[in-house]
Amino acid sequence: MRIVIQRVRQASVTIDGQLHSAVDQGLMVLVGVEHGDTSDDVRWLAAKTVGLRVFDDADGVMNLSVADVGGDVLAVSQFTLTASTKKGNRPSYIRAAGHDVAVPLYDEYCREVTRLLGREVRRGVFGADMQVSILNDGPVTIVIDSRLRE
Repeated sequence: MRIVIQRVRQASVTIDGQLHSAVDQGLMVLVGVEHGDTSDDVRWLAAKTVGLRVFDDADGVMNLSVADVGGDVLAVSQFTLTASTKKGNRPSYIRAAGHDVAVPLYDEYCREVTRLLGREVRRGVFGADMQVSILNDGPVTIVIDSRLRE
């Protein structure tokens, strides 16, 4: 699994012109599920998401997690995170897990972050045409791949 975490002042998802979900201070997480991903990947990434120290402390040092600052999380599925651009200029999405695997793992990720954070994760809609608005704070953007574990 690959996730892109952005520290945000606000983020929202709109579908068919209607606001679907939104957060203020917190994290916007884009979630890409690949073939071979498992619940172990979900648990590891959820713990990283909630524990990642990307918010400033009183001294202006990124030393606090989303849980520490009482922030929220908005998670949106995004199969394009699995893109391979190795050959040519048209990305290949062959590594993306199919709906039958990706949806349960995305749902599990959202449930696990909710459990660890103690607050409900806001969500997009898997497979929907979403307009995502992000006010990145910093900017702070971090990419994490569960296979690399770095």
